[in-house]
Amino acid sequence: MFKLAYSFKTKKILKMTVHTFYSKNKISLLVFSFLIISVISRSSAQSRFAGKEELLSTPKKYTVFFNSESPKVDGKLDDVVWKNVEWTENFKDIEAERMPIPTWNTRAKMTWDDKGLYIAAELIDPNVWAYLKNYDDIVFYDNDFEVFIDPDNDTHRYYEFEVNALNTMFDLFMPKPYRNGSGAMISYNAPGMKWAVDVQGTINNPSDIDKGWTVEMFIPFWALTIGNSSKVPADGDFWRINFSRVQWKTEIKDGRYVKLKGDDGKNLPEYNWVWSSQGLINMHYPERWAYLHFSKKGSGDSKNSFNIPYSEEQKKHLWYVYYLQQDFYQKNGSYATDLRQLGISELDLQIGDKKNRLWMEAATHQFMVFISSDEQEVFSVNNEGLVQMKKKLPK
Repeated sequence: MFKLAYSFKTKKILKMTVHTFYSKNKISLLVFSFLIISVISRSSAQSRFAGKEELLSTPKKYTVFFNSESPKVDGKLDDVVWKNVEWTENFKDIEAERMPIPTWNTRAKMTWDDKGLYIAAELIDPNVWAYLKNYDDIVFYDNDFEVFIDPDNDTHRYYEFEVNALNTMFDLFMPKPYRNGSGAMISYNAPGMKWAVDVQGTINNPSDIDKGWTVEMFIPFWALTIGNSSKVPADGDFWRINFSRVQWKTEIKDGRYVKLKGDDGKNLPEYNWVWSSQGLINMHYPERWAYLHFSKKGSGDSKNSFNIPYSEEQKKHLWYVYYLQQDFYQKNGSYATDLRQLGISELDLQIGDKKNRLWMEAATHQFMVFISSDEQEVFSVNNEGLVQMKKKLPK
């Protein structure tokens, strides 16, 4: 938004004054024209993803630097290792950064060694509470901190870890997202994982004001591996990751924190605050998670030292088709068999400095959409949201 202010004088005005006013007016018009052109250009660039812009915005990124010394996992975050590790940005609303700023700040930081990934988090909260105590309780029924990890960036076979202020852990494995007909494998227990919580205050005590609580986790690479050998990231590899904080609206009854209820007698919806906004109220869209770049180089700016691969821009066009196909199926009970049925007629795309071709193979209940530039790689997404890459066959 911008405003142009005009100042009109009386008719008795000196020529010099008139001349100055017109000069400012011309400058204002030039600025106005420039801004209009910028807005039009921006709108044109976004028109390819009409109606799905927030789902196709670019997620955040973070470079996690290698440390030969590992922190002690005690929840306190006072190890020397952590002092040189950069925090993420404060968390935002799950839907979009345009939404109201969360009431209490949350942030995280990460480091790694040859054995696994270390995560630290800080949650500001003047009223720290938690009541679930058993391993694999559904922890998000309390306020909690959550970690989501997809090591191979295909949206399938990913992991979730939730912990509350009592240090109760809920870990699970997802063969594929719920949207694609999957259920959670709650029997999964991350082998070798360590976690700890430290409360800066007194938990479950409404009579005082707390500072908040901190979390520390060590997740072995072995616990994030499918197969018989641990997949340790190489320098330059990237994963997908996101963090979420669930925060319930409460009142105090008989010395306990109790969730507020609506007129229907049900709990009011919880707040979902995340590091990288999802574009909708659902954490199980792995393609929306942030980029975690592994580096063995010296420490630097964790948020800016990694360039997201070109292929991720290509995939946005695949996801656009995927989202439109889900809408089409919900309305018609079948998938579109031609991209034109989805309103997509432009199949030769200019993405950055490269020309790309978009095409789809589809039947009533299945589809696969492809994209390729002039290089020898083809990326695809199918009706189950599985991302794949294959090399072009030589002609």
